[in-house]
Amino acid sequence: MTLPVALTCGDPAGIGPELAVAARRALGEAVVFFWLGDPAHLPAGTAYDEIADPVGAAAVPAGRLPVLPHRFGLPAVAGRPDPRLAQGVIDVIARAVALVQGGTAAAVCTAPISKKVLKDGAGFAFPGHTEFLAHLAGVDQVVMMLACPALRVVPATIHIALKDVPNLLTPALLERTLRITDAGLRRDFGLAVPRIAVAGLNPHAGEGGMMGHEEMDWIAPLVARLRQEGFDLKGPMPPDTMFHAAARAGYDAAVCMYHDQALIPIKTIDFDGGVNVTLGLPFIRTSPDHGTAFDIAGKGIARPDSLIAALRMAQDMAARRR
Repeated sequence: MTLPVALTCGDPAGIGPELAVAARRALGEAVVFFWLGDPAHLPAGTAYDEIADPVGAAAVPAGRLPVLPHRFGLPAVAGRPDPRLAQGVIDVIARAVALVQGGTAAAVCTAPISKKVLKDGAGFAFPGHTEFLAHLAGVDQVVMMLACPALRVVPATIHIALKDVPNLLTPALLERTLRITDAGLRRDFGLAVPRIAVAGLNPHAGEGGMMGHEEMDWIAPLVARLRQEGFDLKGPMPPDTMFHAAARAGYDAAVCMYHDQALIPIKTIDFDGGVNVTLGLPFIRTSPDHGTAFDIAGKGIARPDSLIAALRMAQDMAARRR
């Protein structure tokens, strides 16, 4: 029996609930998943069936959304974030992880949350989903990968100021990032020997020391050492020339040095279809690559493309692990 994917509700005032309905309508029975949240927060008129446990998701007809109820006890208004709902959002994420760890769900797919709302309403102490999931899993470091059919990117440093990148980007951090990325591509994407491109930190990858020394001092030596272990690595590559179509054909994933270096190219190539994948967890986690979009929530104009891709990817990754 194929275990279902657990889709968390995300912020009930955001576009998560309506996208869950749209994704179910688009996917039909192609992906077996259930929505974990308060049925009262779904759009009015949603056709859904409550299930007692994840196994029941497979029996719900394609035209109806399988819902594993997690009642918040308070209503939600689309477009109006409410800190009183924060603890319920956090509890849903933890419950989804527990279901996967308990073997009753195949993967976690998380709908967008508002970190500010969670902090204001429940003192949420994590920068985002990724760090909270790592905490729940008890692991020290995970890797954020953004993926679409044309490109996979991994930022070695994520949500920090650009001025802090050179100090926090250490050889140890980059090495762990490369090792986790390689292992994830092998286990979850079915690549026997992943080809990984490593971006330089500086313009033109330092231009031989003319524009920075990090590439010469330690990035290139680290890449060379890992190559000797059997890693298929390219670089450090000039960041401004490694994302055009011909260059992308030469690698399976690009490890970048900071947030925008990785996210600008993938969001330019496929803004609506990118998927956020957390590598290094003992369970599978994907997420659509967008936020809560409070400004358009409830208007029926949010596109479900990224959520659909995230659900498909979660199911595919689970199949490879099996």
